[in-house]
Amino acid sequence: MPQPFQLAVCAEMLWLDKPMEWRAARLTEMGFGVGLWNWPAWDMVKLERVGANYTIMNGYLQGRLADDLGADMLLKSARETVQIGKRLGVDRLNLHGTGLGDGGIPLWQHDVVTGDMWLKARDTLCRICDLAEEQDVVFTLENLNLLDHPGCPFGSTKDVLALVSSVNHPRLRINLDLYHTQIGEGDLIRWCENCLPWIGEIQVADNPGRCQPGTGEINYAAVARALNDSEYGGPVSLEAFAAGDPEAALEAFRAAFTI
Repeated sequence: MPQPFQLAVCAEMLWLDKPMEWRAARLTEMGFGVGLWNWPAWDMVKLERVGANYTIMNGYLQGRLADDLGADMLLKSARETVQIGKRLGVDRLNLHGTGLGDGGIPLWQHDVVTGDMWLKARDTLCRICDLAEEQDVVFTLENLNLLDHPGCPFGSTKDVLALVSSVNHPRLRINLDLYHTQIGEGDLIRWCENCLPWIGEIQVADNPGRCQPGTGEINYAAVARALNDSEYGGPVSLEAFAAGDPEAALEAFRAAFTI
């Protein structure tokens, strides 16, 4: 059956008892790209040797979008992380509205985002685009649900779309995480349609449980058909835990996104 999407998998969430280079190698053997989170936790030399297609990794270690100090921290951290990403040939470097601490809790929480914060966030993303042009890389901005990430500024799908479309630069794309969209807004196919011109990657997990497609309420086969009908042919990445055997979970993911 034809496979219209570039399938990848977050290696951090599967085979938790295995070394990261083993996980990257096994995903490569199975025909998947490899996603990473924070690079300091892993041996870069061993990951380089795997020869995997590393599709995405966190593009920063500290910083935030909407204040002067946080923006300067973000740019400095992003510049350092770009060099690590280049060692691995990473396709995209991922950002959030603010850094995340233990359990994904935002380090800088705001229930109300002011107009000045919006303007500063847009300015920071324009600076990120300048860095991306200079270094010939692409950054993505990811949406997060506010139940798991309370007070995260610019976390909603709506806010991420507003910022990225406002900057409207080819070096800045949306990392559309449909697990987070389902919890925060629902209406997944329409959000895919709205975000389509700016999508750099789509991430998926079922809800509840954050496991592979078929374990929860989301009809990912219908989402896949809608994406194919809209002529989206970019990366779709499983960012999920395995309910049961990891390789069975991966095949369920592949089946859901095979048209």
